[in-house]
Amino acid sequence: MATLSSQPYKGTRDYYPADKRIQNYIFNTWRKVVQLHGYEEYGAPILEPLEVYAAKSGQELAGEQTYTFMDRGDRTVAIRPEMTPSISRMVAARRQELGYPARLYSIANFMRYERPQRGREREFWQLNTDIFGVEGASAEAEIISLASEVMKAFGARDDMYVIRINNRVLINYMMTNYLGLDAVQSQMMVKLFDRKGKIPVEDFRDQAIEIFGNETAAEGLKRIAQLISAKSMAELPQQLLDSTAVREVQALFTLLEQAGVKNAIFDITLMRGLDYYTGTVFEVFDNDPENNRSLFGGGRYDGLVGLFGAEPIATVGMAPGLTTTELFLKSHNLLPELSSTTEVGIVVIDNTFMGAQQLAKRLRAEGVNVEVDITGRKIDKQIKAVIKKNVPFIVFVGESELESEQYSFKDTATTSEETLSFERIVSKVKDRRRKNSSDEFDEFFD
Repeated sequence: MATLSSQPYKGTRDYYPADKRIQNYIFNTWRKVVQLHGYEEYGAPILEPLEVYAAKSGQELAGEQTYTFMDRGDRTVAIRPEMTPSISRMVAARRQELGYPARLYSIANFMRYERPQRGREREFWQLNTDIFGVEGASAEAEIISLASEVMKAFGARDDMYVIRINNRVLINYMMTNYLGLDAVQSQMMVKLFDRKGKIPVEDFRDQAIEIFGNETAAEGLKRIAQLISAKSMAELPQQLLDSTAVREVQALFTLLEQAGVKNAIFDITLMRGLDYYTGTVFEVFDNDPENNRSLFGGGRYDGLVGLFGAEPIATVGMAPGLTTTELFLKSHNLLPELSSTTEVGIVVIDNTFMGAQQLAKRLRAEGVNVEVDITGRKIDKQIKAVIKKNVPFIVFVGESELESEQYSFKDTATTSEETLSFERIVSKVKDRRRKNSSDEFDEFFD
């Protein structure tokens, strides 16, 4: 019989305890920020009918990247590649019962069949945050401000990232009125712009010529060059400046300025490839040259709830990803030292297992997380195991310790050792817990 591989499925990750600590740190930080702003958690099934995604997400996502199969009832279902259609379906089902604005969030895993690369996996985790029932720029301003606060909660400074903003109404106007493209050409050009930073300049030019056609390509390329060279809204061609969509974007920037978001910029080339966006689109980019990439994004999608038989409802959302957040934290040295959730490892001396277990039971009754070494091996091996697990404290239990009720207590980080009573052990552990919690709290609101 062939030996099975110990590697996970291609494009997925195993999360060992050290990896889970990072994951939980990121998840907990997300939760703190969004709950402070009144967002409530929901959950949705990992399977949906394929048509939920095919209707609006676009052919690339629904047709080429989605894991689909026929279930035992001959229904074509998909493992969710994103959350937006699912939450839109859920809101449609309770359209009249929800209080608006409805602020909703989830932290969930998804699967897409695409080429795994740095920061992009087949199974990935995201925070999904949406506000339903608000027309106008105030909802976009809230979500983009929330994106900024998420970054700040991890210790990021304004110069570490930039928030790029565009508008799909402006994009559509630009494609048809300024570049003179029909509906099919416009869609192709949007997809091309979306890939602009990922393909060579020559490939971009050649594909743009193909979309325009030979007769209009020269003028079209000249106009695209004008768009790409515009570093601010004021530098856009006058024909675009006169559109109502530009005024929408200007109103949004005014609100962001008032909210204290200082590192948002206008980017006419930002597209956000998904078909369901109807207004503002944005992406948060890492400024680190070693990790110069989009971290996450979002935008307005007013049409999705209406696909499920309910009245359409105005919606804005975003979806920060776990892996891109982790890469950002590592590239900027923002990831804190994270210890095990086990707070005390009891090292057993002289086969005093019963006494060690009784001490552990008393500590647990006080809310202390404890493990007891039950292997009977030598003391040095027991100590090494506790240190390997990144457990902060060791308590040594032998016959003399049990008799005197005074225990050797070792800090694995500083290697300092002292003799403490049961009550002082509890106090030391809880002091450390409070300090860590306080440091995290102070950093969060700094």
